[in-house]
Amino acid sequence: MSSFQEYYPRMRELADYLLNNPELGYKEYKTSEAIEEAIHEITPMAKAERFCNTGIKVVFNNHQTKTIGIIAELDSLYQPGHRNADSETGAAQACGHYTQVTIALAIMNELVKNKRIGDFGANLAFIFTPAEEFVDLEWRKKQKAEGKITYFGGKQEAIKLGVFDDVDYCVSVHAIGEDFERRTIEINCDLAGFNFQYFDFFGKASHAAFAPEEGVNAQSIATLFTTALAFKRQQLKNPNQIRFNPVMIGDNTESINVIPDHVSMGTDIRYFDVEYAQQLMKQFNQAAEGCSLALGGNFKSETQVGYLPLRSNRDMNALVKNVFLRNDKISELIENRGYTMAAGDIGDVSYLMPTIQIGYGGWNGTIHGSDFKLVDPIFVLDIFPEFVFNSILEISNNLNKIRFYHRTRQEYLEQLNKMGAEK
Repeated sequence: MSSFQEYYPRMRELADYLLNNPELGYKEYKTSEAIEEAIHEITPMAKAERFCNTGIKVVFNNHQTKTIGIIAELDSLYQPGHRNADSETGAAQACGHYTQVTIALAIMNELVKNKRIGDFGANLAFIFTPAEEFVDLEWRKKQKAEGKITYFGGKQEAIKLGVFDDVDYCVSVHAIGEDFERRTIEINCDLAGFNFQYFDFFGKASHAAFAPEEGVNAQSIATLFTTALAFKRQQLKNPNQIRFNPVMIGDNTESINVIPDHVSMGTDIRYFDVEYAQQLMKQFNQAAEGCSLALGGNFKSETQVGYLPLRSNRDMNALVKNVFLRNDKISELIENRGYTMAAGDIGDVSYLMPTIQIGYGGWNGTIHGSDFKLVDPIFVLDIFPEFVFNSILEISNNLNKIRFYHRTRQEYLEQLNKMGAEK
């Protein structure tokens, strides 16, 4: 029996605990405590470095010149309709992050139990990161205003704090939100980057029946703006790699017989080309200004920086495929999807260094939905962790086959500033 099979009951116990104790980003206190307890069960002498309150980093020094980071995400998302949701916060493990934790711990257990660190051609850093899901934004805005965080994404904040300064390559994993008849993994799938833009349109209130000519209808400005963005879609470069979705936000408190003098809107913009996204955001501002001027109103806008796109490293993925071809427990490999418009702050890590995200099945229902659930725990908690272990081993001993790059923390922060983050 392998160490992964032996460790399975403990990982099933931990997975059930995390599933039933979901926590939102930067608030993963129970999760973090349970992980640290599991780490010290594996290796009592481990030095667990804390960051962002709930984040944990443990380094296994193999006296090598390069370090591979193994990332696991701590947080849940807001999905109060999920069967395992927290009744007070609405947090739910509808994203599968809790199994990233068990995968990382199962790998750590194999390293220690069978004294495998010497097999690797790199040092290994286990990095349990908070706040991947871009939710709970009003709370995070307050945290930012109080100087407690700078960025809404946990990996962004960790990069700012230097957690990734001594890491050269990163391996992450993520649940695939699809049903599969056979055990399936995915490689070579890029993720989009995104930003949010907020627009406030201002007009002039007046009695809608008695004196409509005295008013300036802010809702009409917003409607004109929505139409302008709809026409903009015709002019997009690579339209399949751009998404934006303008919606009304906030509460409408106007009386029905009053010309509305204020309307708030927001839109995301999802992209792969950073410079082109910057151009589009400028054009959205121009459209907002033009629509406001056309109807005699005015506007203000705000940009909220999101995540950078993931460029999943093809050289590292080729080494993962070699491991897949030698394995006899996982049936299917998806390697040709190319990209998805979903996003994650793993993209910010890929800006710094060669990074991959390996997808794994074993679920049904809709990812991020109220019906998302684990249906193949043997695969997710036993078979797949061993596969990831062997993939990292393969990567570590073939670093010369990977085209290497490493941007600095300062270069990264400058890139975020270009996308609209505050300095």
